[in-house]
Amino acid sequence: MEIKLLKDGYKKIESLYQDFKTDMIAENETYFSEESVYIDHTPSFPIYIAKGSTEHKKQEFLEAFNTIKHAYLSLDRSILLNERFWHSFLIVYKRDYIVRKYPEVLDNENRFKNVVLKKFDWENYIYKIILGAQYIADHVSDEDQQQRYFGLIIDNLDLYNYIIKYEIFRNDDFLINILDIIDELGLSEILKAKIKGREDLGDDERYGRRVIFELNKSYPIVLSPMLSKEDLKDIFIEYLGYYYDVSDITR
Repeated sequence: MEIKLLKDGYKKIESLYQDFKTDMIAENETYFSEESVYIDHTPSFPIYIAKGSTEHKKQEFLEAFNTIKHAYLSLDRSILLNERFWHSFLIVYKRDYIVRKYPEVLDNENRFKNVVLKKFDWENYIYKIILGAQYIADHVSDEDQQQRYFGLIIDNLDLYNYIIKYEIFRNDDFLINILDIIDELGLSEILKAKIKGREDLGDDERYGRRVIFELNKSYPIVLSPMLSKEDLKDIFIEYLGYYYDVSDITR
């Protein structure tokens, strides 16, 4: 399939939202550049996973991880992480799917922007899923183990978000090591919990976020992305101990 890319500056076109609502973009050549991307398979997948039960969201994430892994990871990274490509793909080629699955995008422009035109960074669901799928697929060949790691990302999504927020932590070895440490030590519920009794911190601070904050703050004195799992585990517990009593954690 040929995916024609929108022109630069598409976000500033005043008629974009109205033409999306009325399905008038695909036939309007004035929206498009001369650039195209060709993809063999373009299956749909959840692009916005903020609603529903915990189990529902987990299934949506798993569907998205596996669809990206099987159908899209073969794309060149310059395309795979290109905001204009994904916005073009969603607005034009997945318009009907989006309207069926996320009918709220037709209610007002802010919802449309939040679901479809969201900035392509660590807060964007497609971005999160691409990085996770790529890191796991590149590092782990066994299918069952891949699914286990996808599940660990989903179960520790708050921490995962903070890992991919920092560029220095965006590598497969570091992510796999962190997920293994959390799983081996049974830390998931602790890391997701709010920190209480620390008025010097923000209103919604979590233990996991603070560990990542400390790892980032200590870089490059502590080269945590390059450490072995066992060395990283010691540092991880040390930094967790700044905020939580780690005396009962069995290493």
